[in-house]
Amino acid sequence: MNSQNGNTPRKLDNTATMVMPKQGGATSGRAERWTGPASTYYGVPLVKKAHWKWQIILYFFLGGIAGGSFLVSTLADLFNREKYRDLIRAGRYLSFVCVLASPILLILDLGKPERFYNMLRILKLRSVMSLGSWGLSIFGMLCGFTTAHQMANDGLLNWLPPIAKLMRAIPVRVIETVGSVAGLFVASYTGVLLSSTAVPVWARARHVLGPLFVTSGLSTALSALSLILSFGRSNHEELEKLDNAEMVAMTTELGLIASLYPILGPLGKPLFKGKNGALFQAGTIGSGLVLPLLIKLVSRVTGHKASPEQHIAASLLVLVGGYILRHVWITAGRASADDPEAVHYYNAKEWEEGSNHNHNAEPGRAEVPPPLKLR
Repeated sequence: MNSQNGNTPRKLDNTATMVMPKQGGATSGRAERWTGPASTYYGVPLVKKAHWKWQIILYFFLGGIAGGSFLVSTLADLFNREKYRDLIRAGRYLSFVCVLASPILLILDLGKPERFYNMLRILKLRSVMSLGSWGLSIFGMLCGFTTAHQMANDGLLNWLPPIAKLMRAIPVRVIETVGSVAGLFVASYTGVLLSSTAVPVWARARHVLGPLFVTSGLSTALSALSLILSFGRSNHEELEKLDNAEMVAMTTELGLIASLYPILGPLGKPLFKGKNGALFQAGTIGSGLVLPLLIKLVSRVTGHKASPEQHIAASLLVLVGGYILRHVWITAGRASADDPEAVHYYNAKEWEEGSNHNHNAEPGRAEVPPPLKLR
């Protein structure tokens, strides 16, 4: 009888919910009773993690090299164009190749690549992503002019005499100077983009990520240029200048990474612990910074000039370490976003610091409870 009246409990399709018709039959409505395992909000992620894959990681890497190599070639051109001719040429071509690949990677990452132009319709000064899109476009244009100027000087545009003549006549040093500023922005804004999100490990490192990505971009750019020149007939002075600059950049990068330990505290767990932490410490810190730095220091102490093989090995280590740096930061961000305790800890820590600042400015305010402890 109950089955004919529609009063028999039945299970919703593919769920653990039982439908119980209310008193009065199936036409009077229905009530739902949960018959599966108990479910709560405990352990549910509070922040949506980034969907970024290898395209964005590679873009972060190439963007840093593009900005860094453009700056190096500009400085070399301003100081002594004839002396550093090979370095200038390598820097211009390298930055152009990297900046040319960057928008392709960004478009491939979009859910609907055909709508990429929407990012350039409006300039939003309060949007880091909008500023980055415009910055990359401006830098790409300026980088294209300097590369065309270099191609004209190298005779690669002789088949287009009017274009070659025009490109030789452009004020390349003015373009380089403005382009260097845009290049530094492209190299740094990726770190600022991460820190502007609500992901705890990224947001907590907001004062370090921008400088860290710039420094890493410079070190990888210098290593890439050193690698290129090691295969050519460039004079040893160019490689020596690059080595000196690399040592400064890598030392600065190590200092910035060291500052992350006290800044992040327990929030640094996905960055320094587990498989991701092992990759970061071995791939970036150990073999990507410390080992190349030791190779260069040993050659300085012993007084022997590093061989081309040593330059190549050290450069490759730095480049691999620079890519791993971007990879582990993206991976750590995903893990941090999935951890609700990290979100609570970050919010409590930020509130505590903000309240303490106000407390110092306004005596008599109530004491602030300590932040939650991560397990």
